[in-house]
Amino acid sequence: MFEGRKMSASELVIGLQTQSEVAYATLYNDYAPTLFGVAFRILNNKTISEDLLQDIFVKIWKHVHTYDPEKGALFTWMVNITRNTCKDYLRSKQYRNHTLTVNDILESIPSKYIPHTTNMSEETLDVEIIRQNLEPKYKEIIDLIYLDGYSHLEASFILDIPLGTVKTRSRAALKRLRCIHPLPI
Repeated sequence: MFEGRKMSASELVIGLQTQSEVAYATLYNDYAPTLFGVAFRILNNKTISEDLLQDIFVKIWKHVHTYDPEKGALFTWMVNITRNTCKDYLRSKQYRNHTLTVNDILESIPSKYIPHTTNMSEETLDVEIIRQNLEPKYKEIIDLIYLDGYSHLEASFILDIPLGTVKTRSRAALKRLRCIHPLPI
């Protein structure tokens, strides 16, 4: 029914609701990298993000019947499931035990083997202060594109705004940063 062409979001939802293997494969292939990126941004741990990605897709497949296109885009619904799954994990006993284990290991290492940390340079602190003073709509664009490494298109999906808006806000944010802290020539 769906093979050989790109599925629209509504076709994808219908395919998932009818348990189409093609729809499952398409959903995973099209959205796994971006949802992994969202999970990794929240958890900052590749292994845990990969493990939770499987749970996230199981939740999506089991609850696709609750998706309502009138309330938002399919991608936004899946990002919300991803965020909630990650937040649940961070509140879990499993996470606390993992964190405790890592901290215990770090504490058991003699301090002579732990590299000394350095303070942030004045330039780094200046940039951080300037970034924090940006309006939220510009700060989130800068964070996604320049700090987290997302493309403009991925930022568009994550924020659920048009690609043109992402590009415009990115340029405007960079202009604002230059006005606040001009680069030496």
